[in-house]
Amino acid sequence: MANDHFLTLSCPDKPGIVHAVTGVFAGEKVNIIDLQQFSDPVTEKFFMRVHFGPTPTESTEYLRPHFAALAGDYDMTYDIRPVAQKPKVLIMVSKIGHCLNDLLFRAKTGQLPIEIPLIVSNHPDFAPLAASYGIEFRHLPVTKDTKAAQEGQILDLIKEHQVELVVLARYMQVLSPTLCEAMSGKIINIHHSFLPSFKGAKPYHQAYDRGVKIIGATAHFVTADLDEGPIIEQRVARVDHSLSPKALVDEGSNVESQVLAAAVKWYAERRVFLNGTRTVVF
Repeated sequence: MANDHFLTLSCPDKPGIVHAVTGVFAGEKVNIIDLQQFSDPVTEKFFMRVHFGPTPTESTEYLRPHFAALAGDYDMTYDIRPVAQKPKVLIMVSKIGHCLNDLLFRAKTGQLPIEIPLIVSNHPDFAPLAASYGIEFRHLPVTKDTKAAQEGQILDLIKEHQVELVVLARYMQVLSPTLCEAMSGKIINIHHSFLPSFKGAKPYHQAYDRGVKIIGATAHFVTADLDEGPIIEQRVARVDHSLSPKALVDEGSNVESQVLAAAVKWYAERRVFLNGTRTVVF
């Protein structure tokens, strides 16, 4: 994929967008490898993701005047970036480490196209795990009285490491509206989502007591409304009466890890678009 790039764009829907965009590539004799598009009849917005290349050089500056003109004509927001460019991801975790461990392994083995410069936790437990991967670990304890200062440190670290995405890998603290707004559309969280839903402490034990037949998990963008941000991915697993509370926890951990990894991968591959309170995922 040398010199391959992704173009992502969104704009108010109107005739001629596809023709205009593909015409730029045809005019510059650049091959379109893959193209996906969606017109939302409710929001009347148009979304497109184009994988194109190879380009004659790594630079795509010669394409930008074309798309700058289209941006003006169509009120378009767009981005062009190399396929090989991995987004820098800050992972935040508390004391439950299955999602963290899974993300680190997938990134190390090339399954996730991300770079992880830093792990932040309000507990020191996973410092050895971070060290085993050669990743910086910051222990930033937090209380109700120190929350603003702690989140200020997090924002400083995001800026210092040029972090594009924050992943809450079972980080058991509610983020303030200030942090949510500063990283709007750039924080992904994972949480259990049972049918029915069980809130509060020990959700898997509650599920066991009710004899659930399905457990699941949801990955979503974080907003100031707790666990109500735009959903990126959801998956479920069948369970039955024979499973103990611990077995439910283990099965739920597997689903959580899979769902979070998928959401992060799709974000890194420029497949996820915000569409109001919903997402478009190509």
